[in-house]
Formats: sequence, C-alpha cells, structure tokens
Amino acid sequence: MYPDSIQIDYGRGALPLRIHPARARWHLVQPRHVPPLVNPREQFRTACVRPFASPPLAEIIAPTDRVVITTSDGTRPVPNRALLPWLLETLPVAEENVTLVVGTGSHRPNTAEELEQMLGPALLRRIRVVNHDAYDPDMNVRVGETTAGLPVLLNRHYVEADKRIALGFIEPHFFAGFSGGPKAVAPGLAAIDTILGLHGYDLVADPQSTWGVLDGNPLQQALRDAAACCPPDFLINVTLNTAKELTGIFCGQYLETHRAGCLRAAEDAMAPVAAPCPLVITSNSGFPLDQNLYQTVKGISAAARICADGGRIVVASECADGVPDHGRFAEIMARAESPRAVLDRVRAQAASVLDQWQAQVLANVLVRCRVSVCSSLPPRKVEQCMLTPVADLQAAVDAELAALGPAADVAVLPHGPVTIPFLKP
Repeated sequence: MYPDSIQIDYGRGALPLRIHPARARWHLVQPRHVPPLVNPREQFRTACVRPFASPPLAEIIAPTDRVVITTSDGTRPVPNRALLPWLLETLPVAEENVTLVVGTGSHRPNTAEELEQMLGPALLRRIRVVNHDAYDPDMNVRVGETTAGLPVLLNRHYVEADKRIALGFIEPHFFAGFSGGPKAVAPGLAAIDTILGLHGYDLVADPQSTWGVLDGNPLQQALRDAAACCPPDFLINVTLNTAKELTGIFCGQYLETHRAGCLRAAEDAMAPVAAPCPLVITSNSGFPLDQNLYQTVKGISAAARICADGGRIVVASECADGVPDHGRFAEIMARAESPRAVLDRVRAQAASVLDQWQAQVLANVLVRCRVSVCSSLPPRKVEQCMLTPVADLQAAVDAELAALGPAADVAVLPHGPVTIPFLKP
C-alpha cells in the first residue's frame, strides 16, 4: 500500500508528489532501508584495527611518515566532518605531517566556503588542505601507464607522500559500476589527459560499463590499472542510507575493501521492476549530487534502465550550480542538432574531450526516451541540452498521467541514482 504522497529528493529538501492510486499503477523503486550504525566512531576504530587483507592502519604508518589523505570533492556526500577527525585520532603522526588533497578529478576546485562546509572550520585549522588541479602540469607527475598504454599522471602531493590513504563512499555508478575504491585515485587525483583517456567513447559505450557491474567492466578495469600505478596504502570506504547516514565502514587493502563495500552496496541498492514503464519519475539524490545538470545525467541514466522506449523521464534536480558554466558538457549538447548527432560527433573525434562521457550517456538515453527536468535553471539552459524544462513537478506528472490513462505503469525513484533499478528476467 503506497502513501498518497512521496517526497522526491531535491536540493537540501524534497518536493512532494501526489500519487493517487486510481490514476496509474504505481511502482515505488527505492533502496532497502538500512538503519544507521550504532556508535559509528567505535566501529570506525575497529575497522582500522581489523581491516580487509591489510595490517592495522596504525602498523602501516610510522610516526615520521608524511601522510596524504584524499577525499572526494563537494559533489559527493562523504561524511568528512566525522570520518576525518576519527582518522586523525587513529594516525600515529603529528598533524603537521598530514595533507588532505581534495580529489576534484576534472571538476573545478572547491571554494573556501565549500571546503568549510565539507570539512568544518576546525579541521581546516588543523591540517593542510589542497585542491587537486588536473590542469596544472606542475601538480601532476607520471607514475606509469595502464595495460592499454595510457600514461598515468597523478597528483604530486599524493605520489610523493610516504603513505597514502584514500577516503570515500560507495554508491552505484552509471559506467564504473560503483563509486569508491580506485576512483579516489583515478580520476580523482589524475591529470586531465589521463582522465580523458579513462573516459573514452568505447569504454563508456561497452554494455558492461554500467550500473552495478564490477568484474568484467572494462571502464572499472581501466580505473584499477591507473590506480595500480601508485595505489593507496589504505582505503576507507563507507556506505550510506538515503538520509546520508553511515551504514557500513570498510577499511584495508584498496581492492579487497572496495569489493566488500560494493557487495554491501549492491544488496541495498538493487531494486527489481516487472516491466518497462512509460513514465519514470526520479531525482538526482538531492544535495550535493544535484548541484548541476551535468551530474543529473546520473539520475536520468538510472531511470532509463526501466523506462519504455518512447517513454518519458521526469527528473527533479535543483541545479543550484547551473549546467554548470565550466566544462564542455553544455557546449557539446548545444552544438549538435540531435542526440544521434551527439553520439556521432563524440565517436568520430580523434581524441577525447572534457565531459564528452556525460553527453554520450545522456544522448544514449535521449535516443529512445524523452526527458523533462524540474530545476532552478533558466528554461533555455535546459533546452540547450535537449531536455524539456518544467516549472512544477506535480503539474508535469499530472499532464503525463492524463495522456497515458489509469492503466499505465509509473515508476517513482524518490532517491534517484542511489537505487539500481533493473528489469526482472
């Protein structure tokens, strides 16, 4: 029995959606609810003492070591305000020996205000914090190459540290299978040419480069190859519930730890749907992931897994940071006359360009589905990306329901891409 109203994640809050049972056959698609950990600080300490396939963290690091910790940027809800102080308590080194490198990948640097929001002012006073810059040749050094021959250049602070710790969280990912693990190193701390090579058209287009696939995923394997050139000495990955509360802490050798966390994330996130739906309503998981339209492709891609050919996806995503203005996603979408033209252009390029992977994923969805976006963006910005702007989520859904009739199957993903919907065999 479904409620009369569902809260759809949006920014720092939610948008209500009325779902009268007489208007459609409703399918609520969301992760399995997992309660938060009891005494997570103590569980963190235990995980560092009894890690996966690794000595305890305190035995890996000597008191004189220069330690670099890397964590995700402000587009990811890593609970850094809790995890980093706990980690500093565990490390047997002076805090002046610790540098935190924010893994921005190809994204813009986090502002001072964003860093304070992510980390808290007290932590910023305790340790040195540096934004990675994929575009600065002086910041990145070559450490090897992948098995495919791609040169791997990584952040100098990370490479030159005596010990390296990668911090992050695991959720479904639309072409790497899952976030976390090696992604903290590459693309998180990689130079732009390495990032572009790890997101080539063929890698993204491979059917196995998709949600929830770890082994046999060629893009995930490329990330592993790159990270292996200078792997972290210790990985700390966490899982979160839909309230962004800690549900699992996984520590140790970076590949074994990541695998364990992914198995847990898959158990929580996989959600079966009986048949494709002509209407799918989704979110982009709210803040911080729904800060821009570029990231919103993830919520669209998740919904597309269960959207019927010719169907409609309606996504609620605040996009307070715009499309954004930086990067090339908006340009790639605006310069093409159709989704197929986007794919043809990206495929034909002699070399990868920034953000083509996001345009490629979106264009593949748009080839077979129509997509409406409820956001704070000016309508023209949405239209330039081949999407339909809607000012009111309820009104947009009501219009679709009126056209479909009461016998239609309608799926709702209130938490967006933290769910991996799949069609039952």
